Amino acid sequence: MNQDWLTVKRGNAPLLLSIPHAGTVIPADIAAQLQCSTEQAQADTDWYIGELYAFAAAMDITIVKTEISRIAIDMNRDPSGQSLYPGQATTELCPSTSFAGEPLYPAPLTEAEIARRKAWYFAPYHQALSDELARLRAQHPQVVIYDAHSIRSACPRLFDGELPGLNLGTNDRQSCCVAVADIAEQQLAGGEFSFVHNGRFKGGWITRHYGQPAKGIQAVQLEIAQRCYMEEAENATPAPFSVARASALQQQLQTLFTQLLAWAKSEEVK
Repeated sequence: MNQDWLTVKRGNAPLLLSIPHAGTVIPADIAAQLQCSTEQAQADTDWYIGELYAFAAAMDITIVKTEISRIAIDMNRDPSGQSLYPGQATTELCPSTSFAGEPLYPAPLTEAEIARRKAWYFAPYHQALSDELARLRAQHPQVVIYDAHSIRSACPRLFDGELPGLNLGTNDRQSCCVAVADIAEQQLAGGEFSFVHNGRFKGGWITRHYGQPAKGIQAVQLEIAQRCYMEEAENATPAPFSVARASALQQQLQTLFTQLLAWAKSEEVK
C-alpha cells in the first residue's frame, strides 16, 4: 500500500505533534465521486499548519502529518462513526457535507467505500501515532501528544459569532493531568489572542483516544481561529499566510512547547 501521503519525522523529545487536517490531496478515485469542485472540497482545510509550527523541527519533536484532505476521511473522528459532539453540528468520519452544510457527493457513501478509506488512510495514520507514542513512551515517563488545528474565524453552522483566537481542548480536563492543562492554559491565555479552554472545541478523537494521563500520555488539542495568522477574506481559498500576524503567535506556541517539554523532562528526574 503506497503511503507517500504520510509523513513521520522522528525526534526524541517527549512531545509528538499531530497534524491531521492540513492535507490538500484528494485522491483521484475520491475526487471523481465529488459533486463539487476541488477548490470547494478543500475549503475546510486547516491551512498552513505546517508553516505555523515550523519551529518544532528544530526542537527534536516527532511530527506526524497527512497530506490527504480531511474530506476524504477525517483522522480526528471516532472510527465507529459516533459523534464527538452529540446534539451539535459537526462533520462525519467521511464528511458528506462541508462546514457550510453544502453536500460533497450526489449520494451517500456506501459502507464499503467508508471501510476502504479507513483501511487505506485512517488506519495507517493512527498506526503511526500509536507506534511513535509507544517509542517515545519507552524513552520517557511522560509524553505529550499535541494535536494541531485551525478553522475559519466565523462558521455559522458550527458556532455562533466569531470564534476565540485560541481554543484549548482537553476533553474537560480528562485527556491530560492538571499540570499539563494548567501550563497550556496559562501560556495561551497570557498573550494577545482571545482564549477559551474546553469551549466549543474540547478535543477530537485523537485527544480523547490517546490521552491517558495515568499511563503517562498527556493529550491536548489547540484549535486556532485563522485570523490569528492569515489574512482572512470571505472569497479567498486559501487566504494568504500573514508573516506579521503569525510571528507573535509562533512565539507564543514555541514558548508553550518549551514549557511542556520542560515539564515532561522534569518528570524524568523524580
